[in-house]
Amino acid sequence: MTVTASIQKPRKRATTKSMQGRQAKRKIAPTMLQWRFLVVLFAVFSVFIALASRAAFIQVIQNDVLIEKGDNRTIRIRQNATFRGLISDRNGQQLAVSVPAQAVSADPKVIKDKNSLQDIRKWRALAEVLDTDVDKLLDRVDGSGRFVYLQRQVTPAMATFVRNLALPGVFLLDESKRYYPMGEVSSHIIGITDADDKGREGVESLYNKWLTGTPGERKIIRDGKNRQVEILEQSLGTPGNDITLTIDQRIQAIAFRQIKEATVMFQAASASVVIVDVHTGEVLAMANTPSYNPNNRSTMESYRVRNRAITDAFEPGSVLKPLAIIAALENGYYQTDSIVDTSPGWRRLGGSRIEDARNYGKLSITEIIQHSSNIGTSELALSMPKEVLIDFYYNMGMMSDSGTNMIGESSGIFHERPRWSDHEISSLSFGYNIAVTTTQLARMYATIANGGMKRPLSVVKNMNAPIEPERVISEQVAHDVLLMLETVTEKDGTAYKARVPGYRVAGKTGTSKKAFAGSYGEEYVNIFAGIAPVSNPQIAVVVLINEPGGDFYHAGDTAATVFSSIVSDTMQMMNIPPDAMNIDAVLERQLHAAK
Repeated sequence: MTVTASIQKPRKRATTKSMQGRQAKRKIAPTMLQWRFLVVLFAVFSVFIALASRAAFIQVIQNDVLIEKGDNRTIRIRQNATFRGLISDRNGQQLAVSVPAQAVSADPKVIKDKNSLQDIRKWRALAEVLDTDVDKLLDRVDGSGRFVYLQRQVTPAMATFVRNLALPGVFLLDESKRYYPMGEVSSHIIGITDADDKGREGVESLYNKWLTGTPGERKIIRDGKNRQVEILEQSLGTPGNDITLTIDQRIQAIAFRQIKEATVMFQAASASVVIVDVHTGEVLAMANTPSYNPNNRSTMESYRVRNRAITDAFEPGSVLKPLAIIAALENGYYQTDSIVDTSPGWRRLGGSRIEDARNYGKLSITEIIQHSSNIGTSELALSMPKEVLIDFYYNMGMMSDSGTNMIGESSGIFHERPRWSDHEISSLSFGYNIAVTTTQLARMYATIANGGMKRPLSVVKNMNAPIEPERVISEQVAHDVLLMLETVTEKDGTAYKARVPGYRVAGKTGTSKKAFAGSYGEEYVNIFAGIAPVSNPQIAVVVLINEPGGDFYHAGDTAATVFSSIVSDTMQMMNIPPDAMNIDAVLERQLHAAK
C-alpha cells in the first residue's frame, strides 16, 4: 500500500502542471483573437470608406466627366439640311438650284459584325453601279471605323438600287446637290460647288457665304441600335440667300452658240466674248470656249474651267489704237480735222521698222482709224509727252481690274519703264508692249460709247454700293471717236464684215502675233471690239478668237463676222428698233467732216 501511494503522487503533480498550462493558454487566446479582428475590421472599413469617397468624389465633384461620357454614348446632334440660295439671271431665269440628293455610306463595324462581306455577289453589284473596282470598295469598308462615304450625290436610280440591295452596314444619307439648268452655256460665270456644297468657281465661290444657309439642328437621345428615342432640343435653320446676276441668259446663249461655232469654223484654240450695257456697266453675257458642263464632273479639265475672258491677257494689237487718238485729241495735240502724212508707209524708230499695209499717204484722223494705220497712230502718240500718253492708259483702266471682282481676274500686264524709247511708245500706241483681258477691252469701249464715263463692270445686281462713274473723256471727243470707229465697218474699212443689217455699228479690229519666249511666233490673236447701235449706243461687245488655224487669221475675217452675228441677234432680243435710214449716218459723218 505504501509503495502504491508513493508512485501515484508524482503523476498527480504532473497532471496539475498540465492543467495549469492549458488554463494559462485559455486566458491568453481571447486577447489575440480580438486584436486580429479589429485589424481586419479596420481594413474592411477602410476599403469601404475609400470606395465610398471615390464614388462620392466622382459623382459629386467630378460628375461632369461622367455626364459627358454618358452623353457621348447616347446624345447626338443631327443637322437638318438647308439648300443654297438660287442664282438667277436679270429676268428671273434660274441658273443654279439645289435639289435633294443622297449619298451612299457604310459602317465598317456593322459590316464586320454581320459578316456582310461574305455576300460577294452583292458587293460586286454595288461596285458596278458605283463605277468602281470591287477590291478597292472592299478595302474601304474593311476597317475599324464607324463611317465612310462610298459615293456622294448619287442619282435617284442608283439610290434605289443600293436600297434594294439591302447590304448590312451600307445605307443612304440625305444631302443636297447643285443643278445647273443651262449647263455649259453659263458655267464660267456661275461656277460650281464641290461635294460638300461649297462654291469652288465663279459666283458660287465669290459669294459662297451669302449663298450658304445655316442648317437646323436636333439634339436627340439614341439607343444602342442608333434609333432616335427622344428629341431634347431643336432649332430651325435659315436658308441661303438668293443672287440675281446682271447676265441676260437669252443673250448669253446667243453669245455662247456663236463663239462655239466660230471655234470649230476657224479651228481656233479658244474664244471669248463679253457684252456690256454701256450705261450701267452690267455684263449681259460672258462666254468662253472650250467650256464644261457643271452637271457632269468628268468634263472639268483645268483648261476648260478657266474663265478666259477675265484671266487671259493678250497683246490686243490695233483694237487699242483709239486710245492714242483720244489722248491726242483730249490734250489738244491734234484736232479732228488734222491731216497726218504717213508716206512712204513705213518708219524706222530706234533701229526697228514699223510699217502700214501700204502707203496711204496723207490721212485724216478718221482715216487713220478706218485704215488702221500704224504710222498715223505712232505720229499721234509721239506728238505728246510720254507721261501724258501712259497716264491716259491708266485712266482708261488698262492696268487695273474691270470691277467685276471675279476670282482670278487679271489686271493685265504692263511693265513700267524709267525711260521709254520712241519705238516702245510707237508699239504701245498700236497695242504691243501691253497685255489686257477681253473684259478690260469691253470696259474701254463701253466708256467710249456712253460719252466718256468710266464705270466698273458688274456681274451681280444690288450686291455692292454703287460707285459714281468717272469722266475720263470729254463727251465731244467720245462722240467724235465713235463716229470715226463707225467708218471701220464701211466698205473701205478693215471690218466690213462686222456690219449688222439695219443697224449702225462701230468698232475696231486687232490682229496681233502671240509672243513666245521673248519673240513672236506664227500664232495670232484676233479681236474685234465694237459698239451698237451708233445712233443710240446700248452695248459694247468684244470678241476674241485665239490662234485661228484655218485660212483666215485676220480679225476682219474672223472676230468681225462673229460680232456681226451676235449683235444682230442681240438687237432683236433686246427689242431695239433698227436705225431709220443708213443715209442718216452718212449725212452725220459728212456734217462732222465739214466742221
